[in-house]
Formats: sequence, structure tokens, C-alpha cells
Amino acid sequence: MNEMAPERNLRSPSRSVRLGFLGVGWIGRHRMKAILETGAAEAVVIADPSPEMVAEARELAPAAELAAGLDELLGYDLDGIVIATPSARHAEQSIRALRKGISVFCQKPLGRTAEEVRLVVEAARAADRLLAVDLSYRQTEAMRKIRDLIRSGELGEIFATDLTFHNAYGPDKPWFYDKALSGGGCVMDLGVHLVDLALWSLDFPKVAQVQSHLMNGGTPLPAGSEQVEDFAVSTLVLESGAIVRIACSWRLQAGREAVIGASFFGTNGGAAMRNVNGSFYDFKAERFRGTSTEILTEPPDAWGGRAAAEWAIRLAAGETYDRSCEKLVEVASVLDDIYRSAR
Repeated sequence: MNEMAPERNLRSPSRSVRLGFLGVGWIGRHRMKAILETGAAEAVVIADPSPEMVAEARELAPAAELAAGLDELLGYDLDGIVIATPSARHAEQSIRALRKGISVFCQKPLGRTAEEVRLVVEAARAADRLLAVDLSYRQTEAMRKIRDLIRSGELGEIFATDLTFHNAYGPDKPWFYDKALSGGGCVMDLGVHLVDLALWSLDFPKVAQVQSHLMNGGTPLPAGSEQVEDFAVSTLVLESGAIVRIACSWRLQAGREAVIGASFFGTNGGAAMRNVNGSFYDFKAERFRGTSTEILTEPPDAWGGRAAAEWAIRLAAGETYDRSCEKLVEVASVLDDIYRSAR
């Protein structure tokens, strides 16, 4: 069974669960649509400070009631809540919902630090409620194919991994650039996916050493800077001696909208996931044997809302606390180490 992500042969939902949606900007509405299309859930209540966003969300769920914020939303009889708000609020909002006995699906990062993430996981355990985070790139067919290859041993011992996420645009909301609200820059926004993919694919090995370099506007960030990084390179050394290299950025002039990839090299071969033609959404997976390449999977693949949909189906099937969510703390700990190393 995959950590924090169920296999595709999910049980049919036994009932329709009642959900609240906190934050319905583009990502929140996209996840709402994916969840409602499963038939496993109904949108009972929506909360967002933007009337325009609320109006668009109610096109998906016309019967949903409106709440002024989290306090009012938590007053409803809900099975779960979907959180898509600024990062600084994720941990507190998740904990408050869990303590009310409400399961949580949250956008990444679950917390700005490993300590914040640990507190959320503890709240989920204490409440015995289903907790999941939208680490969506796990859900691509390309990464699932590669993970299966790695876990089967077909690639031999993985000794080198190279993961990249360069976004030509960068975030369009001011809070991303406020360290107190975001927790960090491109590492917190994009690097979290890369760290998660590396650890998840390799079955969460122990990380022995981290070395990282953070930049802003082409200049190394000084210790104690309140600026967030827009370019980062980190090297993780695993206890086995294997090397994981991670690079991410905002607004890099790379000649395309995005450069996204994850390559794994083992003693018996290699495999890689790459985005196609600079796309944020289209990926292919390849298997390498010496100088030959075998295509494992190609677009199309409607993966974007898959994590949210699977959480809703699991919730409707009666699932509660899943210990695999504890791996979220390990991912967050590596992010802490990346920032600590750069300081």
C-alpha cells in the first residue's frame, strides 16, 4: 500500500460525506471539482474572503451554504474539510478541524516547519481522523510507474537521484514572498514536491547529510535574510551513501514555462519522469538500459485532482487515521535541514 496514497482499487464509497471547503481560489475549486465528480461527497459549506471566488465555486456546488470563515464553517456538521489557504494558516486550521472530529485534506505544505507538521499529525492521531496532503505529483502515472520499478528491485540499488522543478513565472500572490506567511520561497513551494517524490519513491530512507545553497535575484541569500529564495540547489546524502540532488526556482529563464523532472539511476538501469514541451501537466516516464530508452507512459493523464478525489473516496468508505501520514514529518524535517544548511 502506498504511503499516504491509496492504490487505485479503492472500495466503493458507502455514503456521501459532508465537506466544507476553506479557500476556493483556482486550486481549491479544482480540488472541489475533482472531489464532487467522484460522487463520494457533497459540498455543504464554502468559506473564502473573495466574493468572486465564492461565486465561481458555487457554480460547482449551487446548494452549498456560505460561511464567513473557519469559525463559522466548523459549526456545521461535517465529515471533512478541504483547506486551500495561505501556508501559514495550514497547521492551525488543520488542527482546529481535527480537534472538532473533522478529517482534513490540506494543500501543501501542511506546515512551515517539521514541528508544525508533527503537531497536525498528532492531532489527527488523537482524533482518529483521516489526514492527507495534496502532494499531487505522486499521483502521476509517470511517477507511479517509476516507483513500482524501484520498489521491485528491477533497477538495482539506486545510488543517484536528480529532481528538478523550475517555474518560469513564480507565484502571483504577495503572501508567497512574505517568509512569515509562506515559511520560505521556492523550496517550500516547489522543493516540497521534490523532497517528497525522492523519499516516497525510495521508501523513506534516512537522510544523513544536507548541503544547500539559496539565492534571490541571482545573489546568495545572507544568513538571517527576510527575503525568500527564488533559486535553490540542495544535495542530500542518504545513510546508504546514495546522493539525491534537488534544484528548484521561480522565474528562471529556461526557455519554457516549466522544467520538471525526476531521474533515478541504479546499478541495473535508470528511469526518469519528465514534463513534455515545458508543460506543467503533461509527463512521460522512461526506462533506461545502457544507451536504450523504453517509454513507460505518456500523456494524457488527468492526475491533478487525483489525491483529493482519493481522500474523499477513502473518507466515504469509513477510513480514519492512517499512520502513513507520519511520513509527512520526515519530508518537513528535510525541508528544515535545507534551510538550516543554507544559514
